[in-house]
Amino acid sequence: MSELSPAAQVVLDAANGASSYGPDDCLNESRWVAAAALRAVVQELKYFGITEKNILAIAAELEAQ
Repeated sequence: MSELSPAAQVVLDAANGASSYGPDDCLNESRWVAAAALRAVVQELKYFGITEKNILAIAAELEAQ
Protein backbone atom coordinates (compact mmCIF):
# COMPACT_ATOMS: atom_id res chain seq x y z
CA MET A 1 0.00 0.00 0.00
CA SER A 2 1.36 3.42 -0.90
CA GLU A 3 1.85 6.10 1.71
CA LEU A 4 -0.90 8.70 1.97
CA SER A 5 -0.33 12.43 1.78
CA PRO A 6 -0.31 14.11 5.20
CA ALA A 7 -3.73 15.68 4.54
CA ALA A 8 -5.26 12.37 3.48
CA GLN A 9 -3.73 10.63 6.50
CA VAL A 10 -5.26 13.18 8.89
CA VAL A 11 -8.71 12.58 7.38
CA LEU A 12 -8.30 8.81 7.48
CA ASP A 13 -7.06 8.94 11.09
CA ALA A 14 -10.11 10.98 12.04
CA ALA A 15 -12.43 8.50 10.32
CA ASN A 16 -10.67 5.56 11.99
CA GLY A 17 -10.86 7.27 15.36
CA ALA A 18 -14.57 7.84 14.94
CA SER A 19 -15.22 4.21 14.00
CA SER A 20 -16.67 2.11 16.78
CA TYR A 21 -14.82 -0.89 15.32
CA GLY A 22 -11.35 0.62 15.25
CA PRO A 23 -8.91 1.03 12.37
CA ASP A 24 -8.04 -2.64 11.91
CA ASP A 25 -11.60 -3.89 11.49
CA CYS A 26 -12.98 -1.30 9.09
CA LEU A 27 -10.04 0.38 7.36
CA ASN A 28 -11.59 0.18 3.90
CA GLU A 29 -14.95 1.39 5.17
CA SER A 30 -13.25 4.30 6.94
CA ARG A 31 -11.49 5.21 3.70
CA TRP A 32 -14.75 5.18 1.76
CA VAL A 33 -16.56 7.21 4.41
CA ALA A 34 -13.73 9.76 4.61
CA ALA A 35 -13.61 10.08 0.81
CA ALA A 36 -17.37 10.54 0.59
CA ALA A 37 -17.28 13.17 3.33
CA LEU A 38 -14.55 15.11 1.54
CA ARG A 39 -16.49 15.01 -1.71
CA ALA A 40 -19.56 16.30 0.09
CA VAL A 41 -17.57 19.19 1.56
CA VAL A 42 -16.26 20.11 -1.89
CA GLN A 43 -19.81 20.01 -3.23
CA GLU A 44 -20.95 22.34 -0.46
CA LEU A 45 -18.04 24.70 -1.00
CA LYS A 46 -18.65 24.83 -4.73
CA TYR A 47 -22.40 25.36 -4.72
CA PHE A 48 -23.25 26.95 -1.41
CA GLY A 49 -20.13 28.81 -0.27
CA ILE A 50 -20.16 26.95 3.02
CA THR A 51 -17.76 28.13 5.70
CA GLU A 52 -15.61 26.35 8.27
CA LYS A 53 -18.24 27.20 10.90
CA ASN A 54 -20.94 25.52 8.78
CA ILE A 55 -18.82 22.41 8.24
CA LEU A 56 -18.13 22.09 11.96
CA ALA A 57 -21.84 22.55 12.71
CA ILE A 58 -22.71 19.71 10.33
CA ALA A 59 -20.08 17.50 11.99
CA ALA A 60 -21.51 18.31 15.43
CA GLU A 61 -25.03 17.56 14.21
CA LEU A 62 -23.97 14.17 12.87
CA GLU A 63 -22.07 13.31 16.06
CA ALA A 64 -25.11 14.20 18.16
CA GLN A 65 -27.31 11.66 16.38
